[in-house]
Amino acid sequence: MRYHSEENMGNLFCCTQVDQSTVAIKERFGKFEEVLEPGCHCLPWIFGSQLAGHLSLRLQQLDVKCETKTKDNVFVNVVASIQYRALADKASDAFYRLTNTRTQIQAYVFDVIRASVPKLNLDDAFEQKNEIAKAVEEELEKAMSAYGYEIVQTLIVDIEPDEHVKRAMNEINAAARLRVAANEKAEAEKILQIKRAEGEAESKYLSGLGIARQRQAIVDGLRDSVLGFSVNVPGTTAKDVMDMVLVTQYFDTMKEIGAASKSSAVFIPHGPGIVRDVAAQIRDGLLQASHQ
Repeated sequence: MRYHSEENMGNLFCCTQVDQSTVAIKERFGKFEEVLEPGCHCLPWIFGSQLAGHLSLRLQQLDVKCETKTKDNVFVNVVASIQYRALADKASDAFYRLTNTRTQIQAYVFDVIRASVPKLNLDDAFEQKNEIAKAVEEELEKAMSAYGYEIVQTLIVDIEPDEHVKRAMNEINAAARLRVAANEKAEAEKILQIKRAEGEAESKYLSGLGIARQRQAIVDGLRDSVLGFSVNVPGTTAKDVMDMVLVTQYFDTMKEIGAASKSSAVFIPHGPGIVRDVAAQIRDGLLQASHQ
C-alpha cells in the first residue's frame, strides 16, 4: 500500500523512482520510448508518458525436472538448474519479446535433454553430466540472447532413476564387491597353504638330516667302542663286543618304553637262545641301514 501511494504521489508530481538492479520501461502514448535506469525520473503524464513496467536485472535461477529415457531403456528424472538474467542494454527486448521467460527456458531444456540422454546408457549419463549441461547451456544461450537474456550457468544437479532400478544397481554393486572380496580371500588362503606346505617340506628335510646325522653318530660311537674294548680285553673279537653292546642298548630301549606314561604292556620273546637271536636281529638291521 505504501509503494502504491508513493507511486501515485510520484505520478501526481510527474516523478517516478526506479530501484537498484532494476530498470523501468517508459512508453509515450503506448509506444516504447526509453529504458529508465535506477534513480528518480521525470514522467510528465500530461504529455502521454507512462511506465509500462519494471524489469529486474538480478540473477535468477530456474530448476527444471525432466523425465526421459536412456539408451538402455531406463526412465530417469534429470534435474537441471538454469541461472540467467536480463541484459540492461537489451531490456526492451527482454520486456516486450517474451511473455513468460521461465516457460520458454523450460521448453528449451526439455528439448535438449530429451535429445541428448536417449543416446547414452544409464552409466554414461551419470559420467557425462557436464557434457549434457554444456549442450543445454549452448542451446539456451543461442536462443535466449535474441530475447535480451544471458545464460550465466547451467548445471545438471541430479539424475534420478526409478527406485527399483536404483535398488538393482546397488545389489549389482554389492555383488561385485563381494566377488572381489571372495577372490582376495581365496588368494590369501592359497598363499597360506603354499607357505604351510613349504614349511612342512623344509621341516621334513631338516628332520631327515637330523635322523641321518643321529644314525651316523651312533655308528661312529659303536665303532669306537668295539675297537676300544677289543684292545683293552684280549681274546675278545669284534663280534662279541658288538653283540654285548647291541643287547645292552636293546634292554635300555625296553626300559624306556616301559617307563613311558602311555604304555601299559610290552611283550618280549623269552627263551634260552633269545638274547643271541635279538642281538643278531638288531645287528642285521643296523648293518642293513648302514649299507643303505
